[in-house]
Amino acid sequence: MAAGNHSTVTEFILAGLTEQAELQLPLFLLFLGIYVVTVVGNLGMITLIGLSSHLHTPMYYFLSNLSFIDLCQSTVITPKMLVNFVTEKNIISYPECMTQLYFFLMFAVSECYMLAAMAYDRYVAICSPLLYNVIMSHHACFSLILGVYIIGLVCAFTHTGCMFRVHFCKFDVINHYFCDLLPLLQLSCSSTYVNKLLILCVGALNIFAPSLTILSSYIFIIASILHIRSTAGRCKAFSTCSSHMLAVVIFFGSLAFMYLQPSSVSSVDQGKVSSLFYTILVSMLNPLIYSLRNKDVHVALKKILDRRIF
Repeated sequence: MAAGNHSTVTEFILAGLTEQAELQLPLFLLFLGIYVVTVVGNLGMITLIGLSSHLHTPMYYFLSNLSFIDLCQSTVITPKMLVNFVTEKNIISYPECMTQLYFFLMFAVSECYMLAAMAYDRYVAICSPLLYNVIMSHHACFSLILGVYIIGLVCAFTHTGCMFRVHFCKFDVINHYFCDLLPLLQLSCSSTYVNKLLILCVGALNIFAPSLTILSSYIFIIASILHIRSTAGRCKAFSTCSSHMLAVVIFFGSLAFMYLQPSSVSSVDQGKVSSLFYTILVSMLNPLIYSLRNKDVHVALKKILDRRIF
């Protein structure tokens, strides 16, 4: 990864969220708190699922992988972002910037398809309960998870590889709090047509393919729920799916707002606010959403606490 072969710029300066000095300390404390909650929440979810035998089901297998992705995604972005609030210049080298870009893309794309895999799991559980153990076997779950990570790796490699062909020789200040595709391309002094076309095509695929999978799954799920005669059964089914739908709407909504807008319409400040959702806030909210509305998680946590105390 020799920067000199590809660019005359050897390091960048991350502009951060805001340049207002009076906001630096409050924002530092806010995002430090968010990061602590994110790490504790996602590590706690992974540990709880690993220690609780009755949570060793496909649904929680996917959830533990989602927590792992959220933990990694937040760790790729937030620590470097926090540095921006306590230093005059938040400098990141060219190789570090490309590395951050690669892992950000890998985990962001992986989360898209992980949410789709979770929707498919809920579809099978509600629409074909008698065949659930056959369809969602250990082999099928492992294949889905492996596919999710492979897609993330390939997409990240494609985007980052194309970024190496871009020359940066004008400005070195990235008007963002991390190395993202669009802010980096704004610094280019070479043609970015291929990169922007790739962002549009691959971005649309990675947003619409999982979204359509999720939408199709929930159309069948809602149709099945409406055929349930008992009110209690309907409420239980809706409760199982509502947490996942909330996470999906927040994540895909902010992604689409960032990457599928025409460049003439979008602004830098809007992009920063939008990216806060899918890079930082969603990673914190996911374990809270899935734990606060999940009785199985409550029971497992109570058992673990009782076992430790007594």
